[in-house]
Amino acid sequence: MSKDNKIGVYNFVAEPFHVDFTGKLTMGVLGNHLLNCAGFHAADRGFGIAELNENHYTWVLSRLAIELNDMPRRYEPFSIETWVESVYRLFTDRDFALVNKDGETIGYARSVWAMMSMETRKPADLIALHGDALGDYVCDRECPIEKPGRIKVAQDEPVADYVTKYSDIDINGHVNSIKYIEHVLNLFPMETFEAKNIRRFEIAYVAESYYGDTLLFFKEEKEDGSFDIEIRKQNGDTQEVICRSKVVLI
Repeated sequence: MSKDNKIGVYNFVAEPFHVDFTGKLTMGVLGNHLLNCAGFHAADRGFGIAELNENHYTWVLSRLAIELNDMPRRYEPFSIETWVESVYRLFTDRDFALVNKDGETIGYARSVWAMMSMETRKPADLIALHGDALGDYVCDRECPIEKPGRIKVAQDEPVADYVTKYSDIDINGHVNSIKYIEHVLNLFPMETFEAKNIRRFEIAYVAESYYGDTLLFFKEEKEDGSFDIEIRKQNGDTQEVICRSKVVLI
């Protein structure tokens, strides 16, 4: 199979309701587009959510790292390219490129996915289930950004809390993965985004949260000016880590 056949290309327009007050596409909408493109690409090759659900499996996003030089602006067309970088026993790496209206690549993303049993909620063995079938779609195209790194937050006092609501919940009954991205960025005042742009955004998902859960947000500025953020769920007198994120602003 040729490299071109292994890469999916999907076209979009930055609709007015998909941009923020600066007129640029929001990170949440970009994240949604990336996940949708992953779904389109997998479905076109026989590994989509619909096919997996028939056998009680589903894809689950584990990690996502996005690095940007720019963002599409209101009404501008753009495209997202996606390909499978590698397949392991429990995880697969998928990459993305964000291409602007002039054909210039203005961002990349890396993601890590697991195929999970809907019955046991545990990761499935990709090799045992599919043999080399997934490996047939591995592409050697380069993704020139760092893989998601280790995020550690030492803060003990939350900077915010939030009780999850109807609009946070997806079809699986838990908080949508993109909602965490939006909640993380809401920790920063609007003035931050008037003065700076998001250069890199990382998120690592650890556990699930559900409707009515109380989420606590811990935010720590690092020596290099980046921010590490941890979201924990309050369980009585204990706290459970739900996800960790890194935000780099320039």
